[in-house]
Amino acid sequence: MQLIRWEPFREVDTLQRQMNRLFDSLTHTTDGENLGLAFIPPVELHETPEAIHLKLEVPGIEAKDLDVQVTADSLSISGERKEETKTEEKGVTRTEFRYGQFRRVIPLSTRIQNDQVQAEYKDGILSLTLPKAEDEKTKVVKVNIG
Repeated sequence: MQLIRWEPFREVDTLQRQMNRLFDSLTHTTDGENLGLAFIPPVELHETPEAIHLKLEVPGIEAKDLDVQVTADSLSISGERKEETKTEEKGVTRTEFRYGQFRRVIPLSTRIQNDQVQAEYKDGILSLTLPKAEDEKTKVVKVNIG
């Protein structure tokens, strides 16, 4: 019986190539039409006693193309990454960027003062400061044990 050497990194590389092919087949049909898998920008939340701080990563989108709407208990961000049309006489062009509209609704853990939200957009990062409502800052909840 012959021993076969196990090469885990080659297997991981093969798995990665297979996953890439799978996702490529899901995102585009043969004629290049997008099947609608959405671009969903990643979000980072940080809560302090005074406010909720949110960062949204939206590189390549101008501030005027973003729409932010805030209620007392949720946040809705929508926008569109517009595709640049580029033609090339010879050669092949491949793009892995996602284009199109997106919408992200984020429920908030506490009520906020939606009329005092501050926003800043710099280097593709949208930063929002969502001040908590006054009654939420001083809210004390009694916990019953057993």
